[in-house]
Amino acid sequence: MADLNSSVPTPQGTKKSTPVAMIVTSIILGVALIFLIYMYFEKKNKMIEMETVLTQEKDSLANELRHMVVAYDALKTNNDTLNAGLQKQKNKIVKLLSVNASNVQLIKRYKSEITTMRQIMKSYIVQIDSLNTRNKMLVSENSEIKQQITQVRNTNSELSKVKEELSTKVEVASIVQAKDIVAVSLNKKRKETTSINLLDKLRICFTLRENPLAKPGQKDVYMRVIRPDSLVVTSSPDNLFEYKGNKIIYSATRQVDYMNQDIEVCIFLDNKGDYIIGNYSVDLYLEDNIIGRTNFMLSKK
Repeated sequence: MADLNSSVPTPQGTKKSTPVAMIVTSIILGVALIFLIYMYFEKKNKMIEMETVLTQEKDSLANELRHMVVAYDALKTNNDTLNAGLQKQKNKIVKLLSVNASNVQLIKRYKSEITTMRQIMKSYIVQIDSLNTRNKMLVSENSEIKQQITQVRNTNSELSKVKEELSTKVEVASIVQAKDIVAVSLNKKRKETTSINLLDKLRICFTLRENPLAKPGQKDVYMRVIRPDSLVVTSSPDNLFEYKGNKIIYSATRQVDYMNQDIEVCIFLDNKGDYIIGNYSVDLYLEDNIIGRTNFMLSKK
């Protein structure tokens, strides 16, 4: 009996083609795997590079923000409104520094806000420069005004001094002086005598000088007769008048109607037993001024 297996023919072409297909498929899969691995590492490298760039960009922007904070601290002005605005912008920068920007969108926002803040800072710098310039002008103007005020004050002070000097000169020039003063001691027969024993009264005659600068009208002339022992001869202890702010005693007084012309005046003083031997002086006073002096002598004979 014949063998069945030996009678069926074997396909030689099929046995040869199967290993080839598997090899091709393996090669294709290997190439694809290699490509995928390459793409993976390529993408990873790009991500690492991008992350590095983003980190550098973020650090750069953060440094710029820090510089802006320092710049805002350096901006100084006396304007309260500007100071409030500066502080507000500074707070925004500090807040922005706390943001952890880790992607492209945040970095773009970061840049945008920094650009805006930079423009705002430039605006503040321009305003502050303008204010500082104006302040310098005002300080300069104020300095000039102060100098002018000082000059005016100095001028006024000089004018006041001149006015005071002129006023003093006019006041001195307006004093009515006495001239031709003669003191005579008289006896009861109205004859001149130097004997203290014969003395009845004193007669002091003088002329009030002409003075167009003086104020005309009724004027009181006071006379002081001063003894050798410096006591003032007077008819009453109540005979007082004011001189340079003090009350002093006088011997006799006479009221004169002065009309700016020379006028002759005589004042008499009775002997009340107050005289002593020696040299006497006579002082005449008018309107708080001593207007003349003279003297006379009394002796024993």
